[in-house]
Amino acid sequence: MLSPGQAQKLVDELEISRGSKSDPYSTLDDLRISKGSSIEVQLHHLLGVPYEPPPSKEQGSQDAEDIHPAYQLFPHQRQAATEANAALSRGRRRVVLHMPTGSGKTRTAMSLIADYLRAEEPRMAVWLAYSEELCDQAANEFEQAWAALGNRPAPVLRFWGGNPISLDGHLDGLVVCSLDKIRASMKSDYMTWSRLADRARLIVIDEAHQALAPTYKQTLELLVDRHPETSLLGLTATPGRTWNDLDEDEKLANFFDRKKVSLKIRGYQNPVDYLVAEGYLANAKFEPLTYTGRFNLDHHDLRRIALATDIPSGILDQLAEDDARTLLILMRAESLIATHRRLIIFATTTQHSDTLAAVLAARGVNAASVTSATHPIERRRLIKQFRTKDGEHRVLCNFGVLTTGFDAPEISAAIIARPTKSLVLYSQMVGRATRGIRAGGNAEALIVTVVDTSLPGFGDMSEAFTNWEDVWSTDERN
Repeated sequence: MLSPGQAQKLVDELEISRGSKSDPYSTLDDLRISKGSSIEVQLHHLLGVPYEPPPSKEQGSQDAEDIHPAYQLFPHQRQAATEANAALSRGRRRVVLHMPTGSGKTRTAMSLIADYLRAEEPRMAVWLAYSEELCDQAANEFEQAWAALGNRPAPVLRFWGGNPISLDGHLDGLVVCSLDKIRASMKSDYMTWSRLADRARLIVIDEAHQALAPTYKQTLELLVDRHPETSLLGLTATPGRTWNDLDEDEKLANFFDRKKVSLKIRGYQNPVDYLVAEGYLANAKFEPLTYTGRFNLDHHDLRRIALATDIPSGILDQLAEDDARTLLILMRAESLIATHRRLIIFATTTQHSDTLAAVLAARGVNAASVTSATHPIERRRLIKQFRTKDGEHRVLCNFGVLTTGFDAPEISAAIIARPTKSLVLYSQMVGRATRGIRAGGNAEALIVTVVDTSLPGFGDMSEAFTNWEDVWSTDERN
């Protein structure tokens, strides 16, 4: 449609070499223009045609587009899963997967369970936990994992609370059991658990530092020792039972054949620092709330504390009844809830939790209390309400029930008003508020610890993660 003069002008304007071509039409006919190139832009301009740039894509266009899996593991989780799998294939098939709270232990373990179930069918795995919250969390996580990774229909059997126990017609899938449920029914229904031991070749115990508790050890021996090829995977953020009893921690290490897989990140001495830097964990700031009030310990009290594995309940009762201490906690809670949408308070006793919530509610704060005395239906309702993303500022007080198996990523502040000698327990309480941005949480978290000057206390998560390394050192050299 161009006249000879127009065609020649176009060749000149585009600065195209005619070479051996005798006319501008042949020159233009041989022209090859790349999409998005400067000459394409210039051609549109010369012809008066509007130019719309193509959508930007990485080199390789659609052929190089990443396909994101429905149940994706972060790099540190993939590494941990690979190492744990290898450890379960050598020696006694036992290993502890040691990952900080909030780094994805449950998700990593579910990926391993999915691999195990896909390898053969029918096949069963068992997940053991000591609280209903942990059981519920595991069952829900398996549903999500198997929906993405499974290769056949497989059930999740829920054996906790008031749920009936029956393996009739089931040879495949995941059984999630509360340890208390097994212990209570083992004598009266031993054959059911024996059949489960015959069908399952992978046993997972959450919070593995509980494995040697007298009430649970018999259960593990029944499920794991019946067949030598049965694997035992322990999950924990704190691979020890105490912080100062070497004999107890040695027993735990030996029970798992001294095999422990811990996160190791190149360039970081402590994986917690990496998880914080990459946004998997919140950057936790630790603030002491010092109380030196009227609470005095005599020689008898100090001896009781020294001999006990944790602060005796009588001492906790005295602390909870100290009105000045409670007032100090309430004042700090009111100041925190003004700037934090979700605050969790670990109270000193059950009554203390109820008192804190009642006073806060009376002062106009949206607060509730959850303890072992709370009816299960009411407990679930209060927890669901606390997790609701509704823009409200909420406080959840508790004693003894929300240290594990409870995830509310919006929590950005915690008050730890329960003194403890247990580094395990302290780490678990801290972990409720340290979900990072990449785990749906926050960039920063504030941990306020009530420091009763006459009682023992702890520091931070990084110290907790490495506390037991000397106990497991044999594995670290292998």
